[in-house]
Amino acid sequence: MRDFLPAEKVRRERILAVIREVYRSHGFDEIETPVAEDSERLHAGLGGDNEKLAFGILKRGLTRDDLQAAQEPLDLADLGLRFDLTVPLARFYASHRAELPAVFRSIQIAPVWRAERPQKGRYRQFVQCDIDVLGEPGPRAEAELLVATLDALDALGLAGGFIRVNDRRLLIGMLATFGFAPDEYDGALVTIDKLDKIAQDGVLAELRERGYTAAAIDELETFFSRPTTAEFLPFGDAAIRTALPDDPDAEALAGLVAIGEAVAAARGTDAVLLRFDPFLVRGMGYYTGPIFELAHPSVDYSLGGGGRYDGMIGQFLGTEVPATGFSLGFERLVDLVDLPAREGVEAIALLHDADVDLAQLLTLKAELIAVGSRVRLVARPKNVKPTLDALAKEGFTSFTFVDRSTTLASIALRSLNETPQS
Repeated sequence: MRDFLPAEKVRRERILAVIREVYRSHGFDEIETPVAEDSERLHAGLGGDNEKLAFGILKRGLTRDDLQAAQEPLDLADLGLRFDLTVPLARFYASHRAELPAVFRSIQIAPVWRAERPQKGRYRQFVQCDIDVLGEPGPRAEAELLVATLDALDALGLAGGFIRVNDRRLLIGMLATFGFAPDEYDGALVTIDKLDKIAQDGVLAELRERGYTAAAIDELETFFSRPTTAEFLPFGDAAIRTALPDDPDAEALAGLVAIGEAVAAARGTDAVLLRFDPFLVRGMGYYTGPIFELAHPSVDYSLGGGGRYDGMIGQFLGTEVPATGFSLGFERLVDLVDLPAREGVEAIALLHDADVDLAQLLTLKAELIAVGSRVRLVARPKNVKPTLDALAKEGFTSFTFVDRSTTLASIALRSLNETPQS
């Protein structure tokens, strides 16, 4: 969990403002949910391994007897900090469905908490930027999500990004074709999800070590060795079939093709926007259909991801509701984005003498604010240059010296790019 100095905070908020503006232009509406949710909801089996990283909040008024009677730590917690924004959204929709449109497009931009082991790129508190479409069962929802995400990437100056795509149904169909038993699917996918970390040999070795069906692992090994391309281009029916065993799920395949065609048409470009990846898994167990991860050629890790999770809201509502979402990894984006300073706002430092009357200073400041400027009062030091250098780093664009005779009409602003005499 980190502190942010003013300059970094301004930069982060600038990036968030760009993301918000793009998402709102695509018809999404922002909501807010509490940072804490019921512990039982957070540990209902919807969050995969992230549930193990949830911070619990102890019940109030616990006694020594309560502590001794507890079988496990969760017995002592009735609330927990949210580890993502999807579980809170499902609860939100179940609570407010009557007040929302039939197809609800939501934005959630907020911090989440996980008890990670801190390291570069992994924090215990971090911001997620989520968009979700609830109530739309077809590929239109996924296409809207992907186009909005690619537009946001462009607006942040990260053109050239692309999205890896798969479908959980195609993954399960692949495992079935190879001969894995149904009770092996989840565990096998956990291992296959490590493909980019331990490579094919590591995946095969781990599957054998875990005692999964030997013949199925042999089939997977044969499949790994087939001649093919890494990117399966162009994205379409033929390319996807080439990357899969025979007879893939027809509905899942048709859905991915429809998504690809819609995204290509909306973006109107020959650039490669979607790439089918037959071994893209995504770790969350609640995904039921198309899944995706955002990639950029400048880095070797994903910048976000998501997928369809049709079964989640029904656990809270009692009625199935189709749902799909995409989450940007904001902390990773921040490291890559270099947005220009917001134009049109003059940030002025008033370096005033010690004997200037307070009323005069505040009047002058108010007059400058009234015409749209950002203004800071700074006592004039003996050596001006270090102060001006610091102001420039904080985003101030100009300055002026103020004495007892200074008025709004007499102000002569000087750029902070100048090097004044002290």
